[in-house]
Amino acid sequence: MQNDNHDATHTDKDVTQLAEEVRKAIEQGGDVENAVRNLTLKTMHSNGLDIESLKQIATAVMEGAQAGAQQKITHATGQSQTARSQITQAVSGLDGAFAQLAGASKLALEEAAGKAKQFSDSDLAKARADLEDLEDVFLDTLKQTASATQGLIAETLQDLLTHAQHNGTAVGRQIKDTLAVLAHQVASAGRAQFEAGVKLTQMTADLLYKISTGVLSGITSQTDRDKK
Repeated sequence: MQNDNHDATHTDKDVTQLAEEVRKAIEQGGDVENAVRNLTLKTMHSNGLDIESLKQIATAVMEGAQAGAQQKITHATGQSQTARSQITQAVSGLDGAFAQLAGASKLALEEAAGKAKQFSDSDLAKARADLEDLEDVFLDTLKQTASATQGLIAETLQDLLTHAQHNGTAVGRQIKDTLAVLAHQVASAGRAQFEAGVKLTQMTADLLYKISTGVLSGITSQTDRDKK
C-alpha cells in the first residue's frame, strides 16, 4: 500500500509539473507544438501507459495550455490571435504525442514479430482495449476543457473538437495502422503462444523514451506523414 501511495504521489507531481511546463511553453511562444509533444512523451514514459495515467496527462496538458493562453489574453493587448494559434499548436502537440504512442506500440509489435516472438494473449488483449480507447481520451479531454472554460479559449477548443470529430485525428489514423499489426500478433499468439520476455507496454515505453530524446529520430509519426 505504501508503494501505491508513493506511486500516486509521484504521478501527481509529474502531471502537475507537466501542466506548469506547458503553461510556460505557451507563454514563451516559439514551437509550441513540438514542445508540448516532447513534454507529453517524457511524462508518458515516467508515469506509465495505462489509460488512467494517459487521461491525467492529457488533462494536465490542456490545463497548462488554457492557463498559458489566458495569461496572454489577460495581460497583453492584441494577443488574442496569438493565444488562439498557440492553443491550436498545443492540441496538435498532444494529438501528435498520442499518435507517437500508438506508433511506438506498432513498432514494438513489429520488432517482436521480427524476432519470432509473441506477447501473451492477455497482454495483447489489454493493448487492444487501450488503443481503442486512446482517441476517445484525447477527444473527451478536449471536450471537457472546452466546456470548463469560456470566451476565446472555449471557442477555439470547440472549433478544434468539431474539426477533429469531422476530419479525424493523427492518433486515430495511427491507431488503425497499429491495430492491423496487433491483429496479426493475436493470430500468431493463437497458433504458438509464449512470453516474449518483456511486456508490450514496457517495450512501448522504452521506444517512446528513445523517440522523445531523439535516439530514434528516424521514426516518423502519422502526424509527420500527414504534414508531408
